[in-house]
Amino acid sequence: MRSSARDGSEHLSGSRNGEVRVREGRPSTGLNEIVAARLQEAADLLAAQSANPYRIEAYRRAAGNIQALYCDIGDLAFEGGRDAIEAIPGVGPAISSAVLQLVSTGRWGYLDQLRGSADPVSLFQTLPGVGPVLARKLHDVLHVDTLPELEMAVDAGRLVEVPALGPRKRALVRAAIADSLSRIRSVRGRGGPEPDVSQLLDIDREYRTRADRGDLPKIAPKRFNPTGAAWLPILHASKGPWSFTALYSNSSRAHQLHRELDWVVIYFQSDHGPEGQRTIVTETHGPMTGLRVVRGREGECLQARLDVRGCGDQSAS
Repeated sequence: MRSSARDGSEHLSGSRNGEVRVREGRPSTGLNEIVAARLQEAADLLAAQSANPYRIEAYRRAAGNIQALYCDIGDLAFEGGRDAIEAIPGVGPAISSAVLQLVSTGRWGYLDQLRGSADPVSLFQTLPGVGPVLARKLHDVLHVDTLPELEMAVDAGRLVEVPALGPRKRALVRAAIADSLSRIRSVRGRGGPEPDVSQLLDIDREYRTRADRGDLPKIAPKRFNPTGAAWLPILHASKGPWSFTALYSNSSRAHQLHRELDWVVIYFQSDHGPEGQRTIVTETHGPMTGLRVVRGREGECLQARLDVRGCGDQSAS
């Protein structure tokens, strides 16, 4: 595939020897500028929050190379998928995951968290046919905050709970969420390796301990914060190949259940896979009652406790 530069000459817009070609100072497309700006913003926020300098530099290097691309990064993503994005110098699996979220939805959940502006209503409005009123209903009635959570609610048949949403509109919402997530998954894949539950619980314990001591940077979330106070502690940590970011959940569900100072959302990434996230909670029933567990990986936590590997020793205290 070829594209024309502004001077009228042609340049390859794909890759050569497995690496996408870039040129310093070359004007990039509008989408490239947007993606690069978001990566640069993440680097600036991480720097302000005392994160790992190598991680900060990685975002900045990737931003510069995306700005210098010969081709439109959206075309590159949907024609070549994740492999094409990772062929850009300085873009590994973790950053490619961020790029593909931005290209597919116009948003990047991790950046929203760093900003303190994570807003599921705005996220749901990225779906075709979903306006602000319907997005608010989906969030308030179904108590979901992410596209995968919305998909699970749709698959469970819960759209019938949304007032004034007829069969035709429900079908449109189902189609929109399926199309959006299929496009993301087609270029990003369905996930990658994750840290051990013991590592996640260690991060959870460190975060809550340091938050209680008051020695973590704090951000001012946009939601549920009428005074604009910087109250939400945020932790950046590195352990082995993993980089972690932890903060209390500021979701509507957490506030509704009065768990905003119990649920801890942990984002993780390494050089070997896309970014991911898990939520750590205090279990309220079953054999792990009163202990901290990784939501979605409860079985591993229970097994680790039975094996006396430390997972079960991580109580809510």
